[in-house]
Amino acid sequence: MRGGIAAITVTMKKRTPVITLLTDFGLQDEYVGVMKGVILSINPDVHIVDITHNVTRHDVGQAALAISASFRYFPKGSIHVIVVDPGVGGKRKVICLKREGHFFVAPDNGVLSMVIQDKKVEKVCAITNPKYFLKPVSYTFHGRDIFAPVAAHLSKGIEMQRFGEEVAPEDVHRLEIQTPLVSTKGELVGTVITIDHFGNLVTNISQATFERFRDNAKSRQVAVTLGRFRINGVSRSYERVKVGSPVAIFGSRKLLEISLNQGDAGVYFKARIGQTVKVKSVKNNDS
Repeated sequence: MRGGIAAITVTMKKRTPVITLLTDFGLQDEYVGVMKGVILSINPDVHIVDITHNVTRHDVGQAALAISASFRYFPKGSIHVIVVDPGVGGKRKVICLKREGHFFVAPDNGVLSMVIQDKKVEKVCAITNPKYFLKPVSYTFHGRDIFAPVAAHLSKGIEMQRFGEEVAPEDVHRLEIQTPLVSTKGELVGTVITIDHFGNLVTNISQATFERFRDNAKSRQVAVTLGRFRINGVSRSYERVKVGSPVAIFGSRKLLEISLNQGDAGVYFKARIGQTVKVKSVKNNDS
């Protein structure tokens, strides 16, 4: 351009809003599809991601673990809808919670316990404004009539405070989540908190807790016990043991898991949620 500098206009592409869905609905019925239809009818530009719909029916604790383990892998501004809601239609509240730039739309039944356990909550509000609900509201399908439309309106930029009054973070319902402890015998004692699709027994013993225990122990060699079964050491991969053999390993959630190489540890050990798992220090792997 003669005698001047050409002006360059840069158009910034607006990020497509993300809504995730986590439910215990399964895929046999129309429920998940209907929720997506409601969301897209309000905001056709949203991107919907299924985290899982195979949470064990009514298992709030399993859902709490799943959302805590997954939400950070989505971009900030994502809206996470959790519908594991055995108290639907009852006295429990529906809440919208913000943490680390993420939004959560969920029943106030403890499903967000692990999301809020370190108290890094920015804001919480009760969802009570019927302006953002479908009409009429079913007593049994709030996922369709409340959760989905609220998430869709949130994705269009509606502020949280428009949905209802603010709630103090300490008033959000929490599950009684057991934490590992060191027994009088010097053993690290935890529990099985879920059994995943592969049959892996996922415990509440985090890798950080395990490392602290081992650092304070007399020996860095450990044995992991489940009832009468014992596994020597914690492996880095499944292939460290033979096919069909038990192995203790830290999974992607950085929680200690008891697994069976290419098998189902849940069946092998006849395991159940709540079963005790112990880690003890040993002098060598043969003791």
